[in-house]
Amino acid sequence: MRSFLVLFFTFLCLFAKAQQTEIVDFKTINSRLVIIPEQSKVSGKLVSSFKILKDTDSIYLDAIDMKFKNVVLDNKTVFFENDLKKIVIKSKFKKNKIYKLSFDYIVYPKKAMYFVQNEKDWQVWTQGQGKYTSHWLPSIDDMNDKIKFDLSVISYTDEKVIANGKIRKRDIADNVSIWHYNMQKPMSSYLVALAIGKYDKKVITSKSGIPLELYYYPKDSLKVEPTYRYTKQLFDFLEHEIGVPYPWQNYKQIPVKDFLYSGMENTSCTIFSDDFMIDETSFVDKNYVNVNAHELAHQWFGDLVTETSGTHHWLQEGFATYYALLAERDIFGEDYYYNQLFEYYQELKAQDSAGQSTALLNPKSSSTTFYKKGAWALHVLREKVGDKAFKDAVKSYLNTYAYKNVETTNFITEVENTSGQDLSAFVKDWLSSSVVLEQQIEASLKRNETASFLLTMQTEPYLSFRTDQDENYIPSSLTMSLPEGFYTIKTAVLQELLNKPDYPTYDDLITEAFQSGQIQLRQTLALGLREIPLKFQKNYESLLNDSSYVTIEAALYNLWANFPRKRNLYLNQTKNLYGFNNYNIRILWLALAIATSDFEQEKTESFYNELVSYSDPNQPFSRRQSAFDTMSSLGLFNQQALTNLLEATKHHNWRFKSFAKQVVEMLSENEKYKSLISNLQDNQKQ
Repeated sequence: MRSFLVLFFTFLCLFAKAQQTEIVDFKTINSRLVIIPEQSKVSGKLVSSFKILKDTDSIYLDAIDMKFKNVVLDNKTVFFENDLKKIVIKSKFKKNKIYKLSFDYIVYPKKAMYFVQNEKDWQVWTQGQGKYTSHWLPSIDDMNDKIKFDLSVISYTDEKVIANGKIRKRDIADNVSIWHYNMQKPMSSYLVALAIGKYDKKVITSKSGIPLELYYYPKDSLKVEPTYRYTKQLFDFLEHEIGVPYPWQNYKQIPVKDFLYSGMENTSCTIFSDDFMIDETSFVDKNYVNVNAHELAHQWFGDLVTETSGTHHWLQEGFATYYALLAERDIFGEDYYYNQLFEYYQELKAQDSAGQSTALLNPKSSSTTFYKKGAWALHVLREKVGDKAFKDAVKSYLNTYAYKNVETTNFITEVENTSGQDLSAFVKDWLSSSVVLEQQIEASLKRNETASFLLTMQTEPYLSFRTDQDENYIPSSLTMSLPEGFYTIKTAVLQELLNKPDYPTYDDLITEAFQSGQIQLRQTLALGLREIPLKFQKNYESLLNDSSYVTIEAALYNLWANFPRKRNLYLNQTKNLYGFNNYNIRILWLALAIATSDFEQEKTESFYNELVSYSDPNQPFSRRQSAFDTMSSLGLFNQQALTNLLEATKHHNWRFKSFAKQVVEMLSENEKYKSLISNLQDNQKQ
């Protein structure tokens, strides 16, 4: 009986939630916020207008763990209930009438708003994807109710507040600023965002006149160009390709510390991980271009038109992935585009081989399905109906459902209308089925020489014994005989060669790759030649001078491992290099310096202390994880490192938290650390 009651009340709650959008339409939410990072506290004054669609005796806003006072409806105190999940307003609401609600609230957000120490300063940022904005702002978790949000936020004058929309004004008094942001159009609650911190910005303007605000930390002024490279080209391309003007007042991009994902497409206000704030060298191996294009594409696909439910999630992620790839093709060329499609295909096949393939219309599908299969579905659909019909359909789709919610049938109907084709078979094969349509995919890939070459290599190795008409052997070449185009062909052949050390011209081809000057080929050698023959030692040592942090990291370790007598030389050559934001080279260098018995022995303790310092809670989690990983490899954890590790098990980034817990679990099995960890855990509980 008890189980039945639980199910019954759960059903009632779900039913009531589903019916909310049929009873009331929230039009506006204006909120004035005071945020105190040191206390993880938000105090707010909220004013909302809404229209009643059906007579009812109650309406609600989702509000997690909040306290309320001064609750007023149309200038009169009103009765309300607070179950710590929502605030329910009780009154005799009449159909077609517009009401005004206001109240004060206090909340200590446990998610969706994060308070992060960035060096000596506090940084505040939000991430509400799904239904989490209600942890810091009373709102509607149902993405089907689109609302016009205006935020006013109080901060110190040396901080910037960035939020959705356009800044209407900024009031300054007594070291405090009030930033007033205005949105002209409605959006789903999960797309509301703000970031507070010490930033500078660069503003560029799109071809259509939209201001593009590029934020950065003051210390990162030299990283602005490589980080935001191609931003204007991406924006201009997408506006032209999509055929619908950018739908918001401006576009802002803000890096934040320890973000949960690569980036998030909040309306007019993308927040992204500051690991993508990169220098010129980093651009080769890890750049922001794809994330930049993907989150920008979401401003149309996800923000302008929004899925009704997870069943149609591909309408957001598949479209953003596809249009980002089109934008990158405009920059890097046709071979790049098809190489990425080839890589997506490999991921889909791997997922299928693991028995994990799902349909695009399955709300529980993986990111690989939503993103990669979604992009492939659009690529194939465009080939099927033609460019004009496809682009006309997308334009009509966006214009028809602007600022509304959509299902897959809405898009498919538009394509059928413009193409005159029946797409039921396409829907069945590509959207409703979990099958990976390998024949269709490979037929499409073979239209491009690069992709066709890569497909052929999977069954017919390139490096084979070939002779001319006089039976003379024809040596293969990495740089001369291969088709012109994207470098991936050459690296694929080189990877094949590294697995064939007995190939007749192996030495010549390896030498050719070293001398090619092509950074991708040289990186393939750095990663692939773990055992370095003496004949290639000098060439391999030259990799330490390449403009690639991935290459240098791999080359440093492999040279150190292969040539013990020259370890000091290699360490001295690379002692001032740090690498990516996670300090991949510096942390490896510290580990090797500690492990090299005759290298600056008097500094071994300081090297270790520096390594431990990178595990400190004030450091970015990517750097901390690298430090913990290295200390695990060395088997060296002091009390401070263990304290930092235990703190990491409470981090807001679930991937990093999970990693830290696994390391603690592993160390707890070691008698050397078991009791120390237990004592530190007991101290934390007190």
